Amino acid sequence: MNSLFRFVGARHRAARLALAGAFMLGLAAPAAAEPPLEKTEIRYQGWAGQVTFIELADDLGYLAPLKLKWVGNTISGPQDIQTVVTGDIDIGGAFYGAILKLIAAKAPIKAVVGYYGSDANTYNGYYVKDDSPIKAARDLLGKKVAVNTLGAHLEFVLREYLARNGLGASEAKQVTLVAVPPVTGEQALRQGQVEVSALGGVLRDKALERGGIHSLFNDTDLFGQFTGGSYVLRDKFIKDNPDAARRLVEGISRAIDWAQTTPAEEVRARFDRIIAERKRNEDASSIKYWKSTGVASKGGVISDREIQVWIDWLEKDGLFRPGQIKASDTYTNAFNYFRPGKTAEVQ
Repeated sequence: MNSLFRFVGARHRAARLALAGAFMLGLAAPAAAEPPLEKTEIRYQGWAGQVTFIELADDLGYLAPLKLKWVGNTISGPQDIQTVVTGDIDIGGAFYGAILKLIAAKAPIKAVVGYYGSDANTYNGYYVKDDSPIKAARDLLGKKVAVNTLGAHLEFVLREYLARNGLGASEAKQVTLVAVPPVTGEQALRQGQVEVSALGGVLRDKALERGGIHSLFNDTDLFGQFTGGSYVLRDKFIKDNPDAARRLVEGISRAIDWAQTTPAEEVRARFDRIIAERKRNEDASSIKYWKSTGVASKGGVISDREIQVWIDWLEKDGLFRPGQIKASDTYTNAFNYFRPGKTAEVQ
């Protein structure tokens, strides 16, 4: 553990020792009392028509006394974590590849809890129309593929698909990626603006329900079940607000576990209510297609293995030097409620 997290751990232990000492002197407040958190407001970005695990944690009561401040919506993981780096929000999430590239560029952030991924129910597919001549990877040369943003999950998976099917780097450049908001990806495909569109989760299921399209390949075909990205915090935020950081991440990890272990219909009902009550003038119809979190580990606990696959890819692609980034230096499970070796006490 690096010096930053030794500092956090020492501060947390010191607070507990001080509280214990106060009890011995008969001066302490009742057992349920805790020292105030260093920060009480957490700024974040949402996603239209969706409930983030940050919002779910708040609704479940896992963040109190922290309060959330919604500053707007995003459609891009890389944009979300860039906004964390600039200090305009406190927490944001993205694909691991985007996080690693920011860390390699000396951005002072740490991954703290995995929040999305792919499994048998929740995954990203690359779809073509039923009458499309595209049948294999080589058929993509000269074609346009719609993704939500460049340099993130969907681009990495596509490039891995091309590489595994024998297309070299120069050939891969002949496949044009087009950044399209996820909610219009299906429309772009059906109207012929692109030949392939990446669709995931509820947007994929709605498109399939309408018919006329099918999957060329899915991300789970390449990687199986995996956690694809994490929420991040700035190192300074963690150092200045160790107790608030712990409450925030513990709450999010508990919310992820709640969604992992609660019947899907109950999760969907709660999402519907949250969206209705926040009154953001958004379409919540996609919630009925929600099936699972996609997160591979309990409560989003992060492992070296799930990050190393993307480090290896970035090294293979020439974007990282061999050994430039060490997986264990990019994340911490210190604040996760389900962290290895110890489950935190219920707060």
